[in-house]
Order: sequence, then structure tokens, then C-alpha cells
Amino acid sequence: MLSGVMLTASFPPSKLDWVAWFAIVPLLKSLDNESRSNAFRLGLVAGLTHYLTLIYWIIVVLKSHGGLNIVVSSVVLLLLCLYLSLYPGLFSLLVSYLKSSRLRILMTAGIWVSLEYIRAKLLTGFPWCLLGYSQFNHLSLIQISDMTGVYGISFLIITSNALIYLLFFDHHLKIWERLLRWEILLILFMAIFTLIYGHYRLSGYMAKKNDQKTVNTAIIQGNIDQSVKWHSAYQGKTVNIYNRLTSSTYGFRPDLIVWPETSVPFFFQDNTGFSDKIVKISKESGAQLIFGSPAYTMEENAIRYYNRAYHLSPGGILTSHYDKVHLVPFGEYVPLKRFLPFVHRLVPAAGDFASGKEIVPLKLPGLPVGILICYEAIFPDLARTHVKKGAKILVNLTNDAWFGMTSAPYQHLCMSAFRAVENGRPLIRAANTGFSAFIGSNGKIIEHSSLFTEAVLKHEVRVNGPARTFYTRYGDIFALAILVICLINLFFILCYHRSNCQRQ
Repeated sequence: MLSGVMLTASFPPSKLDWVAWFAIVPLLKSLDNESRSNAFRLGLVAGLTHYLTLIYWIIVVLKSHGGLNIVVSSVVLLLLCLYLSLYPGLFSLLVSYLKSSRLRILMTAGIWVSLEYIRAKLLTGFPWCLLGYSQFNHLSLIQISDMTGVYGISFLIITSNALIYLLFFDHHLKIWERLLRWEILLILFMAIFTLIYGHYRLSGYMAKKNDQKTVNTAIIQGNIDQSVKWHSAYQGKTVNIYNRLTSSTYGFRPDLIVWPETSVPFFFQDNTGFSDKIVKISKESGAQLIFGSPAYTMEENAIRYYNRAYHLSPGGILTSHYDKVHLVPFGEYVPLKRFLPFVHRLVPAAGDFASGKEIVPLKLPGLPVGILICYEAIFPDLARTHVKKGAKILVNLTNDAWFGMTSAPYQHLCMSAFRAVENGRPLIRAANTGFSAFIGSNGKIIEHSSLFTEAVLKHEVRVNGPARTFYTRYGDIFALAILVICLINLFFILCYHRSNCQRQ
């Protein structure tokens, strides 16, 4: 339980990110001399403690916006946390086989990373707050993500935990045996290389600053109350708020203006009087305008709804759009709905959407923009695909009003920063109620708004060249390699244990 609480304390809004480097030592210590089944149960307890304290905000979403009472909301939270707890449970079970392994420290880290990777992919994936995200404020450390993704940081953190346990709590080894393990030298090399590489990347970033093209960009945070956002009587007021805030940026002469997800709470495509006002705002601004709005199409005699981002040119002409590809399961759609007709969306107010057909950047003149809508910002592959297809800037449109005044907006922001580092592209984040932010291509959060306030952020965004990072080109090859190596090693370890049991 102590490990679970310490893991949660490593993430925002807490400023105890340093706790991550020894957070699972209590769990590793608790596994001493325990049976396999007890090891699994101990990991399950650690995981359940961690996830209940980390994603408690799900109750806020389900109660406030899903209309579910506190009991039902708590049951849903508990079921999700039990599923997520299976991963630290399995981690503890597998680690209990490593007592005699010569690669004990590295294998411990490898098992953790492998399970993080599986969690990010399995059942549509839920990579919320992978351990490496806790270090988003340490720029020199996280630059390695442009090769390894966030998994490289998770790997380093777990090697630290395993090393501390080995040096101070493993009584099976003599002191000199612990200190002379060759793994320690390899871990020191990895840590030093990571910091040197981070310093090198940051130095290069500063050196190229003056050579980069700049785009005057304004972010508009309307702070529209979720409870009235979709009322027809409030739509005119919403448009007026965005008009007022946008017009305040004209002295800055923005090249690009970004509004949040579903900032236009009606079907822009229907050319209503409100849509004409949006076009007028676009013309008056003289800037490229990106905004979110629901949309629909008629396909096979059925209406399909989309969570869409539109682009209007300075002349008010609609040039391109992007439909959200990775939807929130049981929020924006029901998985396997044909086979589960009795299951309904847990948040009816979120809408019943279809997935977009293709990941394609918006085609702004000379500036392809990769759009990530809300939840999509926690999936590295989506940002990577946009950049592979030419995106020079990443834009995250989101509506974190769902979360209320909880820890979720803080966590969502910290994960977004990694998309910039991984791909070497600046990221612009427009959120309805905050946090809106400008994030540099090195992952630095240059400026961000406050929660639940109207805000206008203005910044000269530096656009990087066409060069692609190692991560953009090859994706999660590090995590995949770790997974394969761990599977091979675990196979031999399990075979060894089985043969020992048979002999006994």
C-alpha cells in the first residue's frame, strides 16, 4: 500500500516526482520469502492503492456528467482499478522468479516496461500516467524519449528502484557481491548517457532557435460551463465569448488562432447564423483558425457523428478537417456494441461518435498541423503518424471540463509534453477550461493558463525543420525489444524453475 501511495504521489499535481525513484522498493521488499500467489496478491494491493488514488476523478465524470449515483460510479471505478491492478500483480509474480537471475535489476525494469507497453495496447489501450510521465519537468532527463519514448524513462526509474532494493534490502547476497554486479556499471552508463544526451539535445535546441521560422499563435480558452454548453439558448453567448476573446489578440497579429475541442457547440456544417458568425470572426482575424465542432455524415442510410476539428483560412474558407480517430470507450462509443446491446455509454453527454477514417494533418499553407483531440494526446502513435505525414506542429484540442477540479487536467498536460519531445515538434494545447499551453519541441511547458478561467495565450511558436527523430521513424522499437528479451529470458527462467521442482 505504501508503494501504491508513493507511486501516485510521483504524479502531478504533487511536486514529489523524485519519490518515483524509490516508490516500489516497499513492494519489492514485501516480496521477500513470499509464495508466488502471495506475490501476485501483494502486487494487486499495491496496484489497487495506486490506481484508486490516481484516477479517482472518474467518479466526478460519471456522477456529474454521466448521471450515475455515487455507488454506481464507485463500482465502475473499482472495476477499472481492479483491471489495471492486474499489471502490478503480474509484475510482482514474475519478479518473484528472479531471485537467482544474473540480470535481476535489468529484468525487473524490463518486466515493468513490458507490462506498461501491453497496457497501452490491450483492449484499445489505457496508457494513463505510465511511470515515465512523472518526470516531465526534468528536461535533460526526458530528451531520451525521442529515441525510446516514455518507456525509456520508466525503465530508468525501475532500475533505480531495483538497485536500491538490491543494495540495501537483499540479504541473500553479500555486500561485495551486490557492489560488484556488472549490472550496476551498465545502469550507471545508461544514466550518464541519458543525461549527456539530454544536455546535448537541449544545447542544440538553443543553438537552432534563431534559425527557426516563427508563427504568431493565439490560444483562446472560453471556459464554457459543461452543464450549459449544449443548451441552444447558450450558443449565442458562447460565440460572443469566443469573438470577444479572439478580437483581443488582433494587436498581436496572429498567424494562427486555436480554439478548444467542441468550442463550437453546434453543427458548423449546417451553415446556421452562428456558423456565419464563426466565418466572420475568421475573416476579421486575418489568421488561420482551428476549432472543434461536432459533425455528421449520411452513410448507408444511417447518420454517423464525428468529433471534428475544422480549419478556416483567413478568408473564412473551410479548407480541411480532422475527425477524432481514437475515441473514449464507454464515453464516446460502446466497443462491440453489436454484441453488447445492453451496455450503454457511461457518459451520455459525451455523444455517440464514429471513429475518423484516417490520420491526416490539416493542410495550412506551408504549415501542416497534426491534430490530437482530447484523449488522443496520451497515445504516442497518433502524434507520430501525424509527424510522419509531414506535420510541423502538433495541436491538442481538448475539453478537460469533464474532470472538474481534480488531478486529471494536471496529468493530462504532463503526458502531452512527451508528444513534443518524442517527435521534436512544438505542441499547442487549447483546453475549454484549462490547462491551455504552449509546449516547446524539447517538452518545456513555456506557458499555461489557469483552470476554470477565461484565458488568452499568445506566443511566437518556433517551427522545426523536416528532420524526424528516431522515435518518429521507428516508434516503440525500444519497448518492443524489451518485451521480446523479457519473454525469452522468462521462458528460460520458468523452464529452470520447473526442472528444479521436478527434481525435488
